[in-house]
Amino acid sequence: MKSKEFLITTAMLLLITYTLSLSLVSQAFPATQATKKLSSTGTIQIQTTPGLGVYSDSWCTTESTSIAWGTLEPGETKTVTIYVKNEGNSATTLSLQTSNWNPSTAENFISLDWNYNNQPISVNNSVGITLTLSIDDNITGITNFDFDITIIGS
Repeated sequence: MKSKEFLITTAMLLLITYTLSLSLVSQAFPATQATKKLSSTGTIQIQTTPGLGVYSDSWCTTESTSIAWGTLEPGETKTVTIYVKNEGNSATTLSLQTSNWNPSTAENFISLDWNYNNQPISVNNSVGITLTLSIDDNITGITNFDFDITIIGS
């Protein structure tokens, strides 16, 4: 009869060998991963009503007319901060619209939101607004997109 130590040592060696074998097999045959990238090759045009300015800096010195979102993954969100200045003659409240989606089906999988709180903006004042672009997990058939963002003051 073999000693207990011999049996335990043999079992440990077999377990170590089995573990190493699994590790080598998993490196040789990695799990398949399906990844899709979605890129915005076009720009997203920002349009405003008269009396509003959109800027990329808080000093409102660099006008912003488009946003390049870059390459995005399904399920990803990306944020950009813009600064909207009231350059009109009276306080204004903002609203946001999107249009001219290309391809038109992109609107079903991509959404744009903002953190603007509907507070009126006084004349010559500005407010920082974060735009959030969200890509649906189940997006298919779209590799490039573009659309227009319209910020309306009323």
